[in-house]
Amino acid sequence: MKIAVEGCCHGELDKIYETIQHLEKKNNMTVDLLLICGDFQAVRNRADLPCMAVPPKYQRLNTFYKYYSGEKMAPVLTIFIGGNHEASNYLQELPYGGWVAPNIYYLGYGGIVQVGGIRIGGLSGIYKGKDFQRGHFERPPYNDSTKRSVYHVRNLEVFRFKQISRPIDIFLSHDWPRGVYHFGDVNGLVRQKSFFKDEIETNTLGSPPAEELLHFLQPSYWFSAHLHVKFAALVQHKAMDGVEKTTKFLSLDKCLPKRKFLQVIDVPHDTSQAMKIHLDPEWLMILKLTNHLLNLSPSTRYMPGPGSNDRWDFKVTDQEMETIRENFDGNLALPYNFEATVPVHESVMSSPHKCPAIVVNPQTTLLCTMMDLTDPYAVYLGKDSQVREEEVLASLDPADLEDDINDDEDDGTCSDINSSIDTSYNDSFGLNTTDLSLNETAELASGNLSILSNNTDISIEEEDELSEILSAQKKMQSSNGHESSVDSSVDGENDDDKLGSQKVAWCRSKSELSKSDTSLSKLEVSGVFEIDADSASQSDSISSSAEDDRDLNQTADVSSNPVRDTPASSRSVKRTDVSDVEISPQSKKLRRRNQSMYSSTEDEADSQ
Repeated sequence: MKIAVEGCCHGELDKIYETIQHLEKKNNMTVDLLLICGDFQAVRNRADLPCMAVPPKYQRLNTFYKYYSGEKMAPVLTIFIGGNHEASNYLQELPYGGWVAPNIYYLGYGGIVQVGGIRIGGLSGIYKGKDFQRGHFERPPYNDSTKRSVYHVRNLEVFRFKQISRPIDIFLSHDWPRGVYHFGDVNGLVRQKSFFKDEIETNTLGSPPAEELLHFLQPSYWFSAHLHVKFAALVQHKAMDGVEKTTKFLSLDKCLPKRKFLQVIDVPHDTSQAMKIHLDPEWLMILKLTNHLLNLSPSTRYMPGPGSNDRWDFKVTDQEMETIRENFDGNLALPYNFEATVPVHESVMSSPHKCPAIVVNPQTTLLCTMMDLTDPYAVYLGKDSQVREEEVLASLDPADLEDDINDDEDDGTCSDINSSIDTSYNDSFGLNTTDLSLNETAELASGNLSILSNNTDISIEEEDELSEILSAQKKMQSSNGHESSVDSSVDGENDDDKLGSQKVAWCRSKSELSKSDTSLSKLEVSGVFEIDADSASQSDSISSSAEDDRDLNQTADVSSNPVRDTPASSRSVKRTDVSDVEISPQSKKLRRRNQSMYSSTEDEADSQ
């Protein structure tokens, strides 16, 4: 299966799809799936703009609304997670995931689905220590605090991922797992982004919960964005039960000219399955078993752990998996049940400064009915009898709702997509590089590059860059080790609740699914096939100096607060000394300018 991976989207779907189509034509292949690592910006109309945590000058419609309205159709199946620049009011309609437009699927706060037998998981948002233990209390209309805290990762989603006991193939996160830079060319990273140096030396760059999940889940691939730089690493996990696993990590840039924002990989898949999204039975059962842990207030709630009087291990048994399949009549194929919940852009005449009202999404209603889950929006509207809205309101402390306004300064500078750039394909998005930084080491060491198509070339500069990355990775593999302590498993409790007539609603939705299947790519490729979309020269509409300014201080939001769900895994990471990395005079100048800008522009500090 050919999978295209995109860094930060920033609403530039037209350009991303045009780049994919150019890749397909140039390399005579078909991309089966697109994964987007956050900052998607699903803005449907001008009423959604105030719900994004960006300064007013960056509140742009961009191109998503065309796909929401049906004016355009996504040419490739697209799955994405949320970042820290989102139309949060829309994404909150789908806390457990759902279609945001035809052929474009959101994974929710956290979720796992299957496509062609490949398990794909993702965690939306970025880490902020002060909000990690709180509930999902935010809702429209947002204030300056809640429209930022709404995208902060919560302990509930991390706890749920820690119940996974079956292999994950691909995992997405917006911000990087903390410490992942020690498994790649960290010196090269510092040369590109000199302002990361201090955080790398103190190991505070990135997300601690994502780091825990990286070493717990040990997926084959982990893709991230947020820091606006391309970076590859090979994370060698400590052998468990005699089995050694390696995670191939890749972070990509944002969709701009002259940036490495898109990469295509080839992942083995089950050719007997259609290229459709299937719900994951293990994840569905985890959602059901942990629904009582959902917190809709800003108060702190810790997840249960060893020694707790409550159940704390929700590992799913084979019998529970079978129960899920029975409840869905043996067919977990996701129905095509997208439904627009607000008017499209052209028909909205209201002021863009008025935040839209809460809307219950039919997709969430159907899944919550099938799995006996709580829909937060339904609770807020008094439509969920299991949770009383008065109980949520009683727990709200006005002081808690104001203390996030100035706390996201470490999120970096704001989105700098220039919407004036022509969205039609031209030389601005010409593709002239091929990156193999995640190919199998054995293939690269032997010089076997036959996995590429005949019309794909590798420049000398790219080979040098590749050698440098591989050299750094080999050194890190030989010196770094990680341990991941996994809590002992106990049998999960059986849940024999029958959903009866609820199956009818699900089957009715499934019957509306289009009969046409996306044809599978027949291109035979050995190993990993990777193409990098490195944008070529662009007109002078975006100056290089402006890009330098925008890139400054794009650091992840971290906190010294510990992750307190479960005991942290005992891991020994050898810190990479970057103190002797030579930084060019130009980089030093940019670093000084960045520090000056960062201290004086608090209003633009809540971006990636």
